[in-house]
Amino acid sequence: MMKYAFLFVFSSALVTGTQGQSRVMPDQVMITSGKGKPRVQVNEKGELQVSVSPKDIRKFKAAGRVRYSDFGARGDGKTDDINAIAATHAFANQNGLPVKADERATYYIGGKERTAVIRTDTDFGTAVFIIDDTEVQNRSASVFVVSSGLRPFTPGSISSLKSNQERIYTNLPGPCLITVTDENVKRYIRFGLNQNNGSPQTDIFVVDQSGKVDMDAPIIWNFDRITNITALPIDQETLHITGGHFTTIANKAESKYTYYSRNIAIRRSNVIVDGLEHRVTGEGDHGAPYGGFISISDCAYVTVKNTLLTGHKTYSTIGAAGEPVSMGSYDISVSRALNISFVNCSQTNDINDRTYWGILGSNYCKNLLYDNCTLSRFDAHMGVVNATIRNSTLGHMGINAIGSGTLTVENSTLNGRTLINLRSDYGSTWQGEFFIRDCVFVPEGGRPANAVLIGGSYSGQHDFGYTCYMPERITIENLRINDANHREDYQGPVIFSNFNPLMFDDSYREKFPYVKTREVVLKNVTTASGKSVRVSDNPFMFKEVKVVTD
Repeated sequence: MMKYAFLFVFSSALVTGTQGQSRVMPDQVMITSGKGKPRVQVNEKGELQVSVSPKDIRKFKAAGRVRYSDFGARGDGKTDDINAIAATHAFANQNGLPVKADERATYYIGGKERTAVIRTDTDFGTAVFIIDDTEVQNRSASVFVVSSGLRPFTPGSISSLKSNQERIYTNLPGPCLITVTDENVKRYIRFGLNQNNGSPQTDIFVVDQSGKVDMDAPIIWNFDRITNITALPIDQETLHITGGHFTTIANKAESKYTYYSRNIAIRRSNVIVDGLEHRVTGEGDHGAPYGGFISISDCAYVTVKNTLLTGHKTYSTIGAAGEPVSMGSYDISVSRALNISFVNCSQTNDINDRTYWGILGSNYCKNLLYDNCTLSRFDAHMGVVNATIRNSTLGHMGINAIGSGTLTVENSTLNGRTLINLRSDYGSTWQGEFFIRDCVFVPEGGRPANAVLIGGSYSGQHDFGYTCYMPERITIENLRINDANHREDYQGPVIFSNFNPLMFDDSYREKFPYVKTREVVLKNVTTASGKSVRVSDNPFMFKEVKVVTD
């Protein structure tokens, strides 16, 4: 229940009072009725105390919004304004008022541990926010949390679940996001330099008030036992976050897996982020990685659009296997979330610059979308159910995914090492289909390379906690492979990389057999080199695959 304690802190009931008495806000802000201009102070427990006169309350309500300057924010780029910012949002949340940043203000946010909770529409406008991570009290404390006022609860009468189950039978107040865990079953037992012992079996899905499961995001695991199940009611009104120019002054911590989360954390369903910009400055020769400036988790129906992001510099450390490893560092992250869309998003740095890590990381997600995006990477670590990339350009880290359902790539340009890479550290598994239409593949961004459409690796000797599959069917239509700049020994593009160089005859035995692709359909696939598409450099492994050409 630890991961839900955070949600309870920010959604507990309000203690109301009359003039002269206090109202304790769930975001650890105490709002009292006072005289004169609003005052913001910090008590001995580190909690904010805000005093607002009845006259100002009436004035703010008449204006229909509040500004950070109303609660003492200086906006001069030097004074730490986080207390005033947090107080503004606490008051806005209490009174149901939107928040508007002051035009042309520059808000400096230092390293003190203070989180501003957003529950009302917020317009950051043209304001600048400088987030200084050089000296931070708590690297895990978000700067902003977009939170629901609805409380999670434990639904009763559910002791087990089945894959693709269409309904759950319990009392619900309305549509809910359900998260379920079985600590006794381990999945995603990672292989390689970042090896681990796996994670508890987890699923997340949406149900309506009657308990009917949204089958566009189905239950994917059988739960014979449930060790934890939580329902979070879904806010029906859309909350809007608009504008804002954010700059992170990067941390200078030791390069190890101590992720920084000084970010905007979205923990509420039905949110639109529109027109935000995030830049990074101050990265040197070392630093700790970032877990995502826009961090989306435990929610559904979130759209990030018209947004400019920044890839983080790649640093290395010693991994779990005792060998050097590059650390993932993200500007956007999505975890335990459904129906998440990125529309018309791009990044400040070159999407093919290999000194920067890929911009997205995701776990336990369903229905992810890139539309009209120019970003360095799409990635699904611990599984995605259904993903779509369309009208987009992806950079040097390309498409990396494991999961199930349908992966669709349309009208896009891909610059990765492979057209699609099935992550080998999680078993190069995809239980479902691939559809690739009207795309251009530029292997390794135009560097000398051998063109590989579907990459991955699978020895059959490691237990990942599940049966590993290749896509049952792969359909590729109208693909142009720009492979003119190839290596000297190039024999033409292959559909599949050499997933297992040791499997070259029937003598090889897989302890955990790989379920291979049944059929590949190729329609109008052309190459700049003039060379024909081949099945693989390991024809034995894929001898049973049926290839249909136009």
